[in-house]
Amino acid sequence: MTNPDALPIDVALVRRLLRAQFSQWTDLPLTPATPQGWDNRTFRLGETLSVRLPSAAGYTAQVAKEQRWLPVLAPQLPLPIPVPVAQGVPNADFPWPWSIYHWQLGATASLEQIADLEAFAAILADFLRTLQQIDATDGPPAGPHNSYRGGPLATYDAETRRAIATLSDTIDTEAALAVWEAGLATTWNSPPVWIHGDVAVGNLLVLDGRLSAVIDFGCYGVGDPACDLVIAWTLFSGASRAAFRAGLPLDDATWRRGRCWALWKALITLAAYRTSDAAKAADARRVIEAVLADA
Repeated sequence: MTNPDALPIDVALVRRLLRAQFSQWTDLPLTPATPQGWDNRTFRLGETLSVRLPSAAGYTAQVAKEQRWLPVLAPQLPLPIPVPVAQGVPNADFPWPWSIYHWQLGATASLEQIADLEAFAAILADFLRTLQQIDATDGPPAGPHNSYRGGPLATYDAETRRAIATLSDTIDTEAALAVWEAGLATTWNSPPVWIHGDVAVGNLLVLDGRLSAVIDFGCYGVGDPACDLVIAWTLFSGASRAAFRAGLPLDDATWRRGRCWALWKALITLAAYRTSDAAKAADARRVIEAVLADA
């Protein structure tokens, strides 16, 4: 998925930026990564590097945040994450800061790529548990820089209720409201912990059937870890969901909020795409059904 309002960013632009600021890498092969994300455009640079550029002004705060904290987090985690190698500066060709990272090997996670989904869930839970245990002192709290991931569900209360109303002829609105309000009634009362903010299949890499790296930390910060539980309903089910939950020492209230984060995203996606993108709409319906069935 890409942002339709994004600044056009292509190989030619990245070449000019490299030539102007990092001439040592100018002649390396440069290819767009697949798939591309919403907040950033990523290019593979040679065999071991990548270039990552924010696609719009609202995402530029992620650059300094990632440069500051990812080198601190990386050595403490059980799986590789992107580590910045250099930071580019705005110039006449590109108005915002940007970064060069180490390239992470692996394919985007999918059921076809994963050899053992239950083991995959346990490994991911271990990664998130370890992330949550790292000292979060001075870490960036939820805010515009990460779309308020780790913050209170109330941030998205009005949007969620509008989506439910819009979908009144499509989903069980009574059940959806009950799930949403049950989560909304709870809060994270412990100290803030590190969160990834966007634990989705597109940000999980698989190599030889196993989880090999976790990427795209643009939405990370410190706060309530409930938002990192969404994948329990977007990818896992049955035994794999149970393995994921067993690996994370979080209370029932946090899981209720996690269910709400999954429901919120699926609701707004279905409301936006139900008549324009059959694939996105079908996937959103699947997640809504999974959330409501697990309530």
